[in-house]
Amino acid sequence: MEDSSPGAPSDGSPADGHSDGGPALLPAAPPQHLLPPPGEWKPGGSPGGPGERRPTGPPRHRRSAGFWLLIFLAAMLVIAGMYWWARKHEAQSTTTTAQTGKGGKGGGAGAVNVVATRAKSGNIGVYFTGLGAVTPIYTVTVKSRVDGELMKVYYNEGDMVKKGDLLAQIDPRPYDAALVQAEGTLARDQALLANAKIDLARYQLLIKTNAIPEQTLATQQATLDQDAGTVKLDEGIVESAKVNVTYTKIPAPITGRVGLRLVDPGNIVQSTDSNGLVVITQIDPISVIFTISEDQLPTVAQKMQAGQKLEVDAYDRDMTKKIAQGTLSTIDNEIDQTTGTVRLRAMFDNKTGALFPNQFVNARLLVQEKRGVILISNAAIQRTSSTTFVYLVQADSTVVVRNITLGTSEGDNSEVTSGLNAGDEVVMSGADKLEQGSKVSAQVQGESPAKPGPQPAQGKSKSGSKQTSGKSTGKQK
Repeated sequence: MEDSSPGAPSDGSPADGHSDGGPALLPAAPPQHLLPPPGEWKPGGSPGGPGERRPTGPPRHRRSAGFWLLIFLAAMLVIAGMYWWARKHEAQSTTTTAQTGKGGKGGGAGAVNVVATRAKSGNIGVYFTGLGAVTPIYTVTVKSRVDGELMKVYYNEGDMVKKGDLLAQIDPRPYDAALVQAEGTLARDQALLANAKIDLARYQLLIKTNAIPEQTLATQQATLDQDAGTVKLDEGIVESAKVNVTYTKIPAPITGRVGLRLVDPGNIVQSTDSNGLVVITQIDPISVIFTISEDQLPTVAQKMQAGQKLEVDAYDRDMTKKIAQGTLSTIDNEIDQTTGTVRLRAMFDNKTGALFPNQFVNARLLVQEKRGVILISNAAIQRTSSTTFVYLVQADSTVVVRNITLGTSEGDNSEVTSGLNAGDEVVMSGADKLEQGSKVSAQVQGESPAKPGPQPAQGKSKSGSKQTSGKSTGKQK
């Protein structure tokens, strides 16, 4: 019979772990119970009872996400509050500024203070502008015509000299000696010529008596002619020697200003030197050569052919200062094909020396002067992509948008060909705050502000107030 005791194994193996006749087996390892993860409850325990296992730590992932969500919401609230405060502050500032501008000095309620100007009738010129340079009419490099030592100079650098003034002296002694030699040779040959004439006269008497052959007479005639030619040659040598002596003194060929000295006294100068002794430029009068477009040439040429004198103004490099005023002199005979321009020369009086040779200038050629046109300041002109307009001030101190057509512009003024009349008041400063129908308080530039009307006397006002107050009190009683 099988043992059915509770401690016997069910598979028939010995209970002590030994098999019949076999080696002893190791005892079975006790069962290992894994610890529950943090936050789980121990099996068999009841919540809050002795068997309960409390969480070992906070649920970090859940608390971390909630924490950052709160921070994000708080940041959004702060940003929204700052934005609301900034918008409110900006609206208050705008309202304050508008109230301050509308309630300024001399302005009524809701009026914008502006500076205005009046359209006026006047003259304006039509100019052609071109780049130019001051060019002397005459520029001379003074050179020596003879060779020799430069003995002395009679000018200071930068001096104004007149035509014929002595500038320098070359050693004249070699040329004086050559002149004396030439004069001596001339005297000798003149004596020979005189003797030949006497012999010819004697031979002419003897030939009549057949005392000499005709060949002798012919030979003497040839000798006379030869001596005459020699004398002529000697006279030319003498004149050449005199000229060389004259060339030892170097005068100023033109009136003008001398530049820096190129050769100092004591140097040997030669007629073949390329640099010369000094350069003289004519200062007064002086010219300006400038260019204009070939499209503008017909207008200028037509007026020149009609005999009109066209004025030319010379301005500095920045086109801000007028240096001198002159007249157009001539037009070049060809157009520069590379630039499409033509050169013009204008003449200027330059007694003050305001124009300096090779100075860069801007030339403005007046080709027409429009008289009796409507002019306004450029500051009053408003522009859009398609229109040009002004804010015209009405009699009721409101502004209207008035489209205008512009003509010639010159300096700070422009010609208005349509849209305005002389005396019209237009806004010049403060137009950025205006629109159609805006109320303005305009101060016209160059005009004194309108004086306010007489105010009621203080005493009358007080008495009037007292009477009103008394009446009111009586009524109340």
